[in-house]
Amino acid sequence: MTTLPQPSAPSTPLVDPAAGAAVKAADRAHVFHSWSAQGQLDPLAVAGAEGSYFWDYDGNRYLDFSSQLVNTNIGHQHPKVVAAIQEQAAKLCTVAPGFAVDVRSEAARLIAERTPGDLDKIFFTNAGAEAVEHAVRMARVHTGRNKVLSAYRSYHGATAAAINLTGDPRRWGSDNGTAGVVHFWGPFAYRSPFHSADEAQECERALAHLEDTVVFEGPQNIAAIILETVVGTAGILVPPPGYLAGVREICDRHGIVFILDEVMAGFGRTGRWFAADHFDVVPDLLTFAKGVNSGYVPLGGVALSAKIAATFEDRPYPGGLTYSGHPLACASAVATINAMAEEGIVENAAAIGADVIGPALREMAERHPSVGEVRGMGVFWALELVRDKATREPLVPYNAAGAAAAPMAEFAAACKKGGVWPFVNMNRTHVVPPCTITADEARAGLAVLDEALTVADSHTVQR
Repeated sequence: MTTLPQPSAPSTPLVDPAAGAAVKAADRAHVFHSWSAQGQLDPLAVAGAEGSYFWDYDGNRYLDFSSQLVNTNIGHQHPKVVAAIQEQAAKLCTVAPGFAVDVRSEAARLIAERTPGDLDKIFFTNAGAEAVEHAVRMARVHTGRNKVLSAYRSYHGATAAAINLTGDPRRWGSDNGTAGVVHFWGPFAYRSPFHSADEAQECERALAHLEDTVVFEGPQNIAAIILETVVGTAGILVPPPGYLAGVREICDRHGIVFILDEVMAGFGRTGRWFAADHFDVVPDLLTFAKGVNSGYVPLGGVALSAKIAATFEDRPYPGGLTYSGHPLACASAVATINAMAEEGIVENAAAIGADVIGPALREMAERHPSVGEVRGMGVFWALELVRDKATREPLVPYNAAGAAAAPMAEFAAACKKGGVWPFVNMNRTHVVPPCTITADEARAGLAVLDEALTVADSHTVQR
């Protein structure tokens, strides 16, 4: 296991309940939150963070098993990245994207060095959703076609095209039937839509289904197929061996652009720089964000292959952003990537997953009737929680809300009471700590998770 530089002891949490109450009152008076019924919110007022932890104004410290939104890959307040932002702010805070700037050029170079294949040109955005928007636009202009295929179990962002490409229920409230978006079923052996007996059969049948979808939609009309390399929010679904290669072959045969969305899976999360490296597949376009600079300053982007980039050599690209390649964001990316390389952070993520998280979760699955399946790699894991292991009935119904979602709410509350902040979605809990987490920190968090699973167990069918 990689030995990371040992951080100083986490700062003592600030205890100031009155300040916390004031922060929350101002939030409730003026902040409009995403994905929420505003009147039902009770947000935690956060006073500070460091390494794998954050804390509130009451002195409660939480081990961040969510990495916030699975983006603080190098943990909170990494001193090298904080210093880089400060230094850049003193030198040049902002400049238009049409200029050549040292940190923008260096960030692009460092990213291109790590992307698979010939993805050597980088278009910077401010977030992952924008990266998806522009990747789709590039594919449509490059091919002259309109349709884009994406999987039902997916999340690609909340902007206009990205939300319609998304497969999970967050799409429904904004689903205006964007022209050209077609969904299909990706592989998920545990809940197979193809009634497969094993992963090999799941791969074969999922590819046959995708081929049929392409044929019936008209391959001459399809600009791109977009997939999360490892599906993130919708379940940490690791594709079966051969699936991504099969998608690549379908795209090549029909002249379709293959887009891999690595917004969540990229930059060390799976124990490699990019999840595509596990599968020896090179897409035509690759989207990234989150871990590129651990979210310290908003940043995302698209990595382009030589073939796609050549389309715009003499033809203007019809898109742009005022803050594309923002100097503060790029400076934080340069510092993040260099710190990850120098400190062996990607290797640490791989080792923690293989030696600590994976074995512990599989052992829990043997003991807890609520754990139906364990999936993941690196520091990117999910537990599928069920009411009945035999029937695989989910612990809560799909997209449950209110009383129907109570078992998962109780489980999450138990985690927080134990000092671990979980990532919970539908009937799953995801184990997604920073890539910098130590073995001891991971074990401490897993012990809390183990105890909280007894709450989930209480809702299972007793046989």
